[in-house]
Parts: sequence; C-alpha cells; structure tokens
Amino acid sequence: MAKSAEYYSKAKELIPGGVDSPVRAFGAVGGDPLFFKSAKGAYLESVEGDQYLDFVMSWGPGVLGHANEEVVKAVQDQAATAFSFGMSCPLELELAQLMNETIKGLEMVRFVSSGTEATMSAIRLARGATGKDKLIKFEGCYHGHSDGLLVKAGSGVSTFGESSSAGVPEAYVSCTLPAIYNDVESVEAQLKRGDVAAIILEPVAGNMGLIQPNPGFLKKLRELCDQYDALLIFDEVMCGFRVHETTAAALYDVQPDLFCFGKVIGGGLPVGAFGGRADLMKQLAPLGPVYQAGTLSGNPLAMRAGIETINIFLRDKVWQKTADLGASLNKKVQALIAGRDDVSFVQLGSMFTLFFRGGDLPTNMEEVGACDFERFGRFFNFMLQQGMLLPPSQYEANFLSVAHSEADLQRYVDALETFLNQDK
Repeated sequence: MAKSAEYYSKAKELIPGGVDSPVRAFGAVGGDPLFFKSAKGAYLESVEGDQYLDFVMSWGPGVLGHANEEVVKAVQDQAATAFSFGMSCPLELELAQLMNETIKGLEMVRFVSSGTEATMSAIRLARGATGKDKLIKFEGCYHGHSDGLLVKAGSGVSTFGESSSAGVPEAYVSCTLPAIYNDVESVEAQLKRGDVAAIILEPVAGNMGLIQPNPGFLKKLRELCDQYDALLIFDEVMCGFRVHETTAAALYDVQPDLFCFGKVIGGGLPVGAFGGRADLMKQLAPLGPVYQAGTLSGNPLAMRAGIETINIFLRDKVWQKTADLGASLNKKVQALIAGRDDVSFVQLGSMFTLFFRGGDLPTNMEEVGACDFERFGRFFNFMLQQGMLLPPSQYEANFLSVAHSEADLQRYVDALETFLNQDK
C-alpha cells in the first residue's frame, strides 16, 4: 500500500484530512485510506495494482456493477456531443418520463446534482407549500450535509462521534425536531406542536447500518401526516431500486408526498432528484414562489448514464437477480452465525449489514450504538487483508450488484467464518 500512503500524504497537504468525504479517511477503523485507479464488475483496482472485491459499490449507485459496457458506451457517445449545456436538453425529459412511468406517485420531478441538494430542496418546498417551519427527522437517518439536517444524523456524522456540526446556526437547528426511528409516539409528540411542515426519513434506513421499519410504522407516519397537515418525504437516495424494483414506498405500500432520489438514477455520475405530487411541484420557480436552481442540474452525461442504467435494470430484471443474491448471502451467513450471541446479520434486497451485537436486530440509532465498534474495525481490516472492501463504518450499509457471483458471496462467508473463529 506504499503508493496509497504516498498519495494520502500529499493529499493531506492540499485537501482537508486528505479526503473529499470524511468516511473515506478510515478514521473509524484505523489505518490510512486506499486510493483506487479503476473498477470493473464487482472489483476495484488500487493504485498498487491489487484487486478488491467491492461491497461498497460507490455507496449504492453500482447496482449493475462498475463500468457496465452499455452504460460506458452511452456516456462516451454523449461526451462526444456535449459535456454540459447549462440549458435544457431532451435527455432530462427522457429520464423524467422513464421515472414517471416506473415510480408510482412521481407525478413531476426536478433533477439536481446530489442527494444533499434533493433533500434540501424537497424540505424547502414542503415549508413553502405548508407555510410551516419545523421539520421532523429521525436519529440516525442521514439526508446529506445541508444545515439543519445534521441534527442527530447517521452515516459519516455518527462515525466521527458528532450529533451535529460546527458552523450550523442554533436558530436553524431549532427548526429540526429529532424523533426516534420506529417509535411512533416520539413522532406524534412533535407533531402535536402544530408547526411541523414535514417528516423526512429513509423509509429503509441505510445510514445507521441497514435498519428496516417495524410493521405498520410507515403507514402510521402517513396517517399522522394527514392528521396534522404535514407532508411525508421519503429519502430514497440509498434504498430506491435497492430494496424493491422501484421504491421502498412500493414495497410497503405507503405513498409519500415527495420523494428524493440519487445514486442509481445517475448510474454512478453525480445526480439527485426530488419529486412527487404535481400540485406541490408546481410551487417551484418558475411556476411558483419556492426558488430552486442549479447550473448543472440535468447534466447530459448524468442523464444519459441514468437512462441507460434504469433501462438495463428493468430490461434484465436486475432487481430480482440482486435480491436473489442478497437472499443467498443471508442464508449462508445465518447458517454460520446460528447460536451466536455476539453478531447479527440483516439483508433486504441488495443491501445488508453485519452488526457486532447479539440478540434482536437493532431497530433504531440507540440500539446500533450498542454494537462493538472496535471489533467492527478489526473485521474491516481483516477483510481488507483478504482482498475485500467493506464500508469503513459500522453505521454504513453494504451493497451487492448484479456483477457479484455466488463465488463472491462464498468468499465473504468463508472470510467471516475465519474471522469469527480467531477473534473471540
């Protein structure tokens, strides 16, 4: 790893912490980060030339695997025409139509360049549409790094032991009301204030590890939003096209007022989107009073990659194939850990998490906090030595792709068995 160490040393002189996203720093698991130069299928190649079986998959977008040949060709063709217009192009309409036809309840959509922009814009729209200021978010759900959404967030924020962030005005933080995931009473207690514009959540959480909603939880949120005149926002940036062929909303038969998307819909290029009810979306400028804009929104390269990715995803029944892989991995791991009281495993669709805690699976952020984080760090580094890359935090979900094979899954299970036998 000499070349990675050299790059990291130089990067720390020019880039804060040597990374452009904190979780890449390996701070929670020890050691220095790797630098990568190429990716294909289910594998990454480091600058040293070493191959790593990848269970990060760019934190979700890589549902087809890295560098799918059809997507690469589509992006190359588009790049030869234009990188960016800064104006409208037909590809925006094509992807919007594809998503509208595929996703129930997505009547109108607007594209942005990141998941953070999508959630930030959806919340502004909710506040503008309701005339209320307060927002309910759940401890452990991460919705990007915009001010006000870092309150008791999951993912990288929790990885580094922070519940918020410096630089966020207290007045802004006061507009965000925390609730406990899977705890309806904590939500209704906040809604009774009468000034809540919206509830935002990951319907299937992936930023405190993979946490599923308890039976009826999402339906109850829908009922409460209707009762208290608040909007329901599903952040499906991570779980969209991962836990179901389309959305978690479809999986649980709960219709939000607004969706937020990213990851898969850009095929690995920077992208985000928010949308939902047409009457709400028509309150955005230039039609309405809620302002939102982006110079590179609807970027033709990202639109082309997203169109190609979703079309292949639907054509090749990628959802079913990745869900079958996930179920196979779950079966193998559950057989391995049966009877143990120090580890648990959860899988839904093409997402999974190994928790270093026994008993029932965690259902909220506090329960995830009871995991053995030091042991997770040892596990991460052991797997890295075995040529497998996991998300470098217990708070992150793992991802499969259609490029993974049963042999890849068995490799994970065999390494896990070796680790559990030697790390007691």
